Amino acid sequence: GGVPLSVEYTRAVGELAAENGLRLHLDGARLFNAAAALDVPPAALVAPVDSLTFCLSKGLCAPVGSVICGSEAFIRKAHRIRKQLGGGMRQAGILAAAGIVALEQVVPRLKEDHQRARDLASGLAALPGVILDPGSPQTNMVYLTLDEYIPMDARETANRLKARGVLVGVVGERRFRLVTHYWIDDEAVQRTVDIFSTVLAG
Repeated sequence: GGVPLSVEYTRAVGELAAENGLRLHLDGARLFNAAAALDVPPAALVAPVDSLTFCLSKGLCAPVGSVICGSEAFIRKAHRIRKQLGGGMRQAGILAAAGIVALEQVVPRLKEDHQRARDLASGLAALPGVILDPGSPQTNMVYLTLDEYIPMDARETANRLKARGVLVGVVGERRFRLVTHYWIDDEAVQRTVDIFSTVLAG
């Protein structure tokens, strides 16, 4: 998680799909984080695809919503299938407005989230008992594992962190995922490191 695919990779997949007469869809849930990490325009990552989706809430802080993109014929078909499956929403303008804010105001500052993830990783890696994933983080996700000598497992550690106001994702018996975003500032990063230190010290 949190590892962006390169422009060269997506181009190669696009060429392979074209050679075999296949259409290519990209699940670009965190497309803009990937583009920011690679320092390329999003268009460069999606150039080979026939259709794509991207999320307005993952990393972009909109309350809800995803966008599907493709040719006019593809979108017409998607609308028809959505109606057949009972999808749709009335008075969706307020959610669309939040999506516009996400694209116009949050996307340009995603590199700040990535820097805070690096700061968080650096602080946590200095704590005894914390093993950071090699090469982590590349975007705004930090993955770490508790060393075997730490008596608590990930779930118990997460509960103790939560009691002190820090929320982490448990992704394994001794493994966590932490994500930085618009609402995480420098103070929150340092507070997280300090609370981790307190909890792991017992």
